[in-house]
Amino acid sequence: MWTLHPARVFYGVLAALAAMLSPIEAKAQDAVDVELILAVDVSLSMSPGEMEIQRRGYAAALTHETVVQAIESGLNGRIAIAYFEWAGDTTQRLVVPWTTIASAEDAARVAEMLMVSPPRSARRTSISGAINFAADLFVESGYRSMRRVLDISGDGPNNQGAPVVQARDDLVAAGVTINGLPLMTNEGFSTSYDIRDLDRYYSGCVIGGPGAFMIPVNEWAQFPEAVRRKLVIELAGTGDPEVPVVLAQASDDFDCMIGERMWQERLWMWDEQ
Repeated sequence: MWTLHPARVFYGVLAALAAMLSPIEAKAQDAVDVELILAVDVSLSMSPGEMEIQRRGYAAALTHETVVQAIESGLNGRIAIAYFEWAGDTTQRLVVPWTTIASAEDAARVAEMLMVSPPRSARRTSISGAINFAADLFVESGYRSMRRVLDISGDGPNNQGAPVVQARDDLVAAGVTINGLPLMTNEGFSTSYDIRDLDRYYSGCVIGGPGAFMIPVNEWAQFPEAVRRKLVIELAGTGDPEVPVVLAQASDDFDCMIGERMWQERLWMWDEQ
């Protein structure tokens, strides 16, 4: 009569569970062409409708045929992606943990994950907090790739946490390229912390690393197309020449602490009343 060793039973169960994992989960240790993190602003200046536009825009972009083609045409034919929403220095919500996309079906499953629960807004705007959170995600990814990219969108300057330039430079020094999607819309909630030249702020203070660029969004109708074209550039390294791509620039001519100064000035005004 045959008897099974407990250890063999244990490892047999593990093997069976591994075989049952979806292709997305099973490839966590594989080489990918790009490790891409999408960091999306949900601070209180964003209305519920705008946050919904963002979610749907990213879902539509990830499943678009040009983005899927860009993924499949890579050397490995797959990418790793994570998606989180951010506001204040300690307010980050991981919506899609590290996931492999190697096909249209994989992309559709990620899009479904984006629509499971509605976004939740929170106070303050800490781009540096989002960058530092992304840095931890890259360390924990478990993937191997030639390129790591943080794609960060937002509608205002940093006003909480570490200085944004410090966080940017630390992540760039770790080999990560930071691209931006400054939301320069005049719709939704406006606050006394908005700045008119947010594109210059992102160009000089937020984005950085090899080939870093940004695409400004001037109205919400542009958002889905801007996200799609931005992803194609990041994944395939090519893009539409008509896209208003802005490369990273030195920040010497821009006050990268403007958000913090505006917040302090507002507090002083309240104290004097």
